[in-house]
Amino acid sequence: MSGITVARGSAPGNHRSTLAAVERTVGERVSGARANQHALRESIKGLIVARGLEPGDSLPTESELMKELGVSRHPLREAMKALEAVGIVDIRHGYGTYVGSGPLSGLEAGLAFRGALSVRGDYADIRNLLEVREVLEAGLVSRVLAARDRLDLPELAAAVTTMEEAAGRGEYAPEQDWRFHETLYRPLGNELVLDLIQVFWKVFNALDTELPGTAAAPAVIARWHRAILDAVRAGDEPALRVAVDEHFRGIRERLTEAPVAATARPRRDD
Repeated sequence: MSGITVARGSAPGNHRSTLAAVERTVGERVSGARANQHALRESIKGLIVARGLEPGDSLPTESELMKELGVSRHPLREAMKALEAVGIVDIRHGYGTYVGSGPLSGLEAGLAFRGALSVRGDYADIRNLLEVREVLEAGLVSRVLAARDRLDLPELAAAVTTMEEAAGRGEYAPEQDWRFHETLYRPLGNELVLDLIQVFWKVFNALDTELPGTAAAPAVIARWHRAILDAVRAGDEPALRVAVDEHFRGIRERLTEAPVAATARPRRDD
């Protein structure tokens, strides 16, 4: 390691001092590298904002970024990978790097991971996530009705009808489930709300088979969505609140059955 010389035959005290010096030097270099990476990621985000780039827009080429940011290829690629992991950029090999269109992908991955751990423990994180989702969607009821003139009611009805047809065959249609929610909330004009709801929906859909109890039958799920549609059509806010609450009843009851102690479900060894 450059800058550090260990003399042969040194006294024990000198040897310990030398080791301490080595450890400090290594620690400083690691700390400095982390700080530099953080600064570089912040510079890239600042460049995106300063240039007014939007999701899907192309970033400057790697060579241009290296020159503009004053960095070499390796740290730049490392920073880009970190930004891609949280959805800020989208690296398309052979094409270039673009501003990410899914800024909550990092959140989705994190929640999915915590949820996967939670089902092997006390389910606390999943209960908390469900509570956040319920509060969010219940809080949007009045806004959904206020945007009724912009709602695509035929699209909502088509999603429910397809769910009912699938239920008649004993099948659940997850793509129609999400189609319904996306159609219901898109007229609100808040992409962040829609992204959050999609994250919650994806996480719960992925964890469904891991939850305790029995999942609701496809016909019951379709009926919940039909009740929401009917309330929206009628412009009936109390009925819509009841329907939205009922929509969460199945998973709420399954989590009620879940153990509260971390030792209630044995951990897998695999």
